[in-house]
Amino acid sequence: MRQEVVWVLMLALGLRIGAALAVQSYLDRAGRAFLIPGDANGYWELGQKIANGEPYSAHDPPRRVMRMPGYPVFLALSIKLFGKRLIGVRLLQACVGTLACWFVFLLGRRLVNERTGLLAAALAAAMPTFIGFGALALTETLFAATLLGSLLPLATLTRSWAPTGAADMQRARWTTATLAGVCAALAVYVRPSWLLVVPGFCVLHCLAAVFGVSYSTAERTDVSGRVSQGKVTTPDSSQTLPGRSSRLQIAVLESVAIFVGLAIALLPWTLRNRAITGHPIVTTLWVGPSLYDGLNPDATGDSDMRFFERDNLLRSMSEYDMDCEYRRRAWAYAGEHPSRAVSLGFAKLLRYWKPWPNAEQFRSWWMCAGMAALYLPVFGGAAIGVWKLRHDLRCLLLTAAPILYFAAIHSVFVGSLRYRLPAEYPLLILTAAGLLALMDRFGFVWGGTAGSPGSAMQNDDATGQTDGAPHEMARTIPVALPPIGNGGAAC
Repeated sequence: MRQEVVWVLMLALGLRIGAALAVQSYLDRAGRAFLIPGDANGYWELGQKIANGEPYSAHDPPRRVMRMPGYPVFLALSIKLFGKRLIGVRLLQACVGTLACWFVFLLGRRLVNERTGLLAAALAAAMPTFIGFGALALTETLFAATLLGSLLPLATLTRSWAPTGAADMQRARWTTATLAGVCAALAVYVRPSWLLVVPGFCVLHCLAAVFGVSYSTAERTDVSGRVSQGKVTTPDSSQTLPGRSSRLQIAVLESVAIFVGLAIALLPWTLRNRAITGHPIVTTLWVGPSLYDGLNPDATGDSDMRFFERDNLLRSMSEYDMDCEYRRRAWAYAGEHPSRAVSLGFAKLLRYWKPWPNAEQFRSWWMCAGMAALYLPVFGGAAIGVWKLRHDLRCLLLTAAPILYFAAIHSVFVGSLRYRLPAEYPLLILTAAGLLALMDRFGFVWGGTAGSPGSAMQNDDATGQTDGAPHEMARTIPVALPPIGNGGAAC
């Protein structure tokens, strides 16, 4: 591993451990267990049930299919290792958050180049929101790591979408496709909303095989923005490039392998739910209440679950029937009040995209100003990155689509910055590409030679070499780092 990456990961781990200790110290002095209670209490209760070998249920009447077990299992692991001390959870999440930063580097290197991946990882390592949420007993950090882990094999599969990926469509990549399904299932075990990503990707994968670019020539963009045509070669010049029907067949087989991996990984949870409820529930029976939380006469776009205790449907209904009833009520309200449902959708999107926290306890002027100042370059750099990489569908799909996907989902349910946070990790790859484009434009170099972060700068191997030509007026700005092993390192 490059020494620069090691230092970025050390920075990420150090900041997250410091945040974990600071949050725990503050809560100990305040006599509280959680900074943001509610969901954290429920997850902690389920984690203790798993650690003690008790039935997986919470509250009274018991809710046995309320939460996916991914995060409670993580909490149970912490309890086994450190006992019932939340500092153990926070330190474990510091390690998981550092792993997520490494995944950002790997994904950025695979989609664009090593230089972009390194800067994206450095941004992820230093993001205050990532550091802060890593110290809380909430799902954001673990879900971000599993989300990125599922994007990495998908990025390998999408290499066949590019003009230079002809060799990747010679045969179905069974192992990578199955691994993609299993990794997606791990993310679903943490948050069920990731489930729809698999069918969506498979549809796009098949469409790319049918309507994708020609393999005979490839467009290459140099640093000045000029486009040239170059012949695409395969490792074996005697190979015949697959036709459209062959590419579609391979894409379908890989999609089937993704679904097989997903189904096998989710099968234990589905069978458990069938044994308990009589229905093969793939995710949870909390979709109905969550949907009604966002679509009811008292909805504001924020979460307010007081109606659940007030209605107390579980006293007279099964958990499955309760879920169905709340779904029916939510859709009935949206059908009877379509204009109200649309206005609620915009209110939820505002809460989702707002650069500062929505919760009242975090609405001090200095925190709002700091968060706004933080996200201005993040979103601004991402916008520039989208423009620079506008012809690279695979990169845009795997970096920008997750945050838009969650925006669409939470325009229906409830909106919050929390739901955007995990998708910001891959978005930072676009931010890094945009910031590097600005630095190259003004002659500053970070982590290598200047060059366009577009398609000509793509890199899928471990060398990190790119096709971009160096800028004639580039000035190298070295960042001296202490030595690790042999010699020093400079970004």
